[in-house]
Amino acid sequence: MPKRKPVSAPEPAAEPSRRRSLRNVKPSSSPIQGEKAGKNTKTTAAIIDETQKDQIHNQPEKPSRKKGRAAKATPKAVEPEATEESEPESEADSDPPAKKRSRSSNAQQTATKAKAKAQPKANTKPKPAPATDTTSPEEPEAPSTQPKAYWLLKAEPQTRFENGVDVAFSIDDLAAKTVPEPWDGIRAYAARNNLRAMKKGDLAFFYHSNCKEPGIVGTMEIVREHSVDESAHDPKAPYYDPKSTPENPRWSVVHVEFRSKFADIVPLTYLRAMGAPGQPLENMQMLKQSRLSVSKVSADEWEFIMRKQREGFKA
Repeated sequence: MPKRKPVSAPEPAAEPSRRRSLRNVKPSSSPIQGEKAGKNTKTTAAIIDETQKDQIHNQPEKPSRKKGRAAKATPKAVEPEATEESEPESEADSDPPAKKRSRSSNAQQTATKAKAKAQPKANTKPKPAPATDTTSPEEPEAPSTQPKAYWLLKAEPQTRFENGVDVAFSIDDLAAKTVPEPWDGIRAYAARNNLRAMKKGDLAFFYHSNCKEPGIVGTMEIVREHSVDESAHDPKAPYYDPKSTPENPRWSVVHVEFRSKFADIVPLTYLRAMGAPGQPLENMQMLKQSRLSVSKVSADEWEFIMRKQREGFKA
């Protein structure tokens, strides 16, 4: 008997194709061929049977029809198993949190923002230095740097009537005043000009004139600068001037306050002696213009007279 060639197992194929191949096997017409064919058929069938058994054994179990439909409707994703070598997912790659968690997170963020708003923020910017207002009306006036001027004003301490009014006025009368006293009644232009030149804070000697012992008896201060002498417009006033009108005033007054009264009078006789040539008072305006009721006094003349009366000057 000739040796049969080994028949190699056919490649596994789909089940329908294997059935069609078995149906197409035709029986041999001759007995020998039929015997051979029968043997070959049996051998092939055995090989196919073994192959089918192996395929059936290795083939995964098919799901049921119902399960298959469910699987088609909602295919289950296969997640890879985590290994020790796999890297942990970063926050950026992780899935967004669930809806409930997102609401809780939003509530926490809102509470944190509200707390941050409630806390005062630290001001890191440097505060600008406050500006100094040099023009504020509430600031006190700066003292004047201009040196004080000195004056001499005459008044009559004894009774004398002018236009039916007693014009007597002494150092004691000034000391008794509780408000600034207007120095009115000046009707000479040279004396008026001196009044208008006076400044607040200037000092003046009080001089008793037309009396038994004329001389300097004390001091006073100019507290209000010149203004209109309204007594010149009053017909009943002692020094009424019909040529002076409110529309065109001619005369002025200053307001003065008492400062001191000398213990001893500085008499006119001594002033004249000190006004001789070469003496400290030789240029004193009151001595040169004796009829002037308001005159200038220099600073040296002021200091000389004040020093003499402090030393206990006596005539």
